[in-house]
Amino acid sequence: MGYPCRFKMKKKLYELAHSRAGDKGNTLMLSLIPYNEKDYPMICEKVTVEKVKKHLKDIVEGDIVRYEVPNISALQFVCHQALLGGVTTSLGMDTHGKSLSYALLEMEIEV
Repeated sequence: MGYPCRFKMKKKLYELAHSRAGDKGNTLMLSLIPYNEKDYPMICEKVTVEKVKKHLKDIVEGDIVRYEVPNISALQFVCHQALLGGVTTSLGMDTHGKSLSYALLEMEIEV
């Protein structure tokens, strides 16, 4: 007979979900889609705007807005002032911000 686990463990988001990135000007859009739909409610609870803002503090200078898309079990984060001015003005290596989807997936949450 097993005992209930009282210990929380941390997992990186890449263990639970995948991400896609898009951009428009200086605004970055990051989607977060769990591999398993049953993890969607937990991800909604744990991956808050505040936690994403803290995790991406050196990247996103503006506000972050989170949208829930329950019909496809996904979250979308719209990150303002995130691309060093945007594709046509940025001197950054990744002016489109595609690699920032991986930055989001490096975030840890307790499960």
